[in-house]
Amino acid sequence: MQLLVAVVNEPDKVDEILSGFLELGITGATVIGSEGMGRLLTHDIPIFAGLQSLIAGSRPQNRTIFSVISDDKVEPAFDLLQDVCGNLAAPATGIAFSIPVSKVVGLAPELGGGNV
Repeated sequence: MQLLVAVVNEPDKVDEILSGFLELGITGATVIGSEGMGRLLTHDIPIFAGLQSLIAGSRPQNRTIFSVISDDKVEPAFDLLQDVCGNLAAPATGIAFSIPVSKVVGLAPELGGGNV
């Protein structure tokens, strides 16, 4: 099992991502609002205020998606994220990563609930 974390810089793409997850058999995720360091710095530290115009100042908050998924769904999920968001290596598109999960509780048994 893996924890998939995806920060999506365009919140309007989240519905398409979640629909794609369902098609891949990923049936659970948590989505929260988030802000990147650049956006926070432009508001909280005056020396960085000039950067605001460079960081799409009116862009709404990012969305961060968390999902515990089986190892075989990691690559298809990354492919989906790239298809929906564009090349994540490009600036201001988002970021995605996965990390191994050694234990999960609270998921339905058919999704790996219990010890992994």
